[in-house]
Amino acid sequence: MNSREEQLAAFDRLLTIMDELRAQCPWDKKQTLESLRHLTIEETYELGDAILDHDLEEVKKELGDLLLHIVFYAKIGSETKDFDIADVANGICEKLIHRHPHIYGDVAVADEEEVKRNWEKIKLQEGRKSVLEGVPRSLPAMVKASRIQDKVAGVGFDWEAPEQVFEKLQEELAELQEEIKVQDHENMTAEFGDVLFSMINYARFLKINPEDALERTNKKFIKRFQYLEAKAKEHNKSLEEMTLAEMDVYWEQAKKL
Repeated sequence: MNSREEQLAAFDRLLTIMDELRAQCPWDKKQTLESLRHLTIEETYELGDAILDHDLEEVKKELGDLLLHIVFYAKIGSETKDFDIADVANGICEKLIHRHPHIYGDVAVADEEEVKRNWEKIKLQEGRKSVLEGVPRSLPAMVKASRIQDKVAGVGFDWEAPEQVFEKLQEELAELQEEIKVQDHENMTAEFGDVLFSMINYARFLKINPEDALERTNKKFIKRFQYLEAKAKEHNKSLEEMTLAEMDVYWEQAKKL
């Protein structure tokens, strides 16, 4: 692995390249905080894919892309004299020190859960009016639900045992079934949302990341379905021409693979 000096030199090299690109490259010159935003989101999802695939080489590359974006934003901030990369780094350093009094102060904690509770209390002391202020409005709904539940659990608003959450899930499923019988679409939508919210909460108690779990299932389904498509093509058939029973044969083969 690289020494601390080599790591700092590599970061300095990136800062120098960023300065050069911003001064000389027509594309880099045009970029703004707003124009980079959607690209940053895309890069974050690509990093997430690499992590789920356990592809460490790709993780390294995607981390580089994200690091470039951070340096890019800081460069733009320095041009408007609002902030630079030192301000960004020092800001997060100060936040980490302040929010870890069990490391940099005299606070004693028993476990990880107590650290999380202290973290939320400190944020409220910093001026936030609600523990939910830190949940970004633009997060995908499933991730947002998970973060909301983490936040409120951090201040003690939580179930005591997984069994209670499972009972709540069953209750929400029963309520959904009742609305399906009535065929009230607005109420069905509301109850379906409650079921999903309860499922996400149950996942938290099982120490499962629901977003990761669903994405793994997505990947698994895609792989199996593409196997089915390939087999159909081998037999000069389109999926539309095959019966469900025929497709199921290849689906079961894919599952065994």
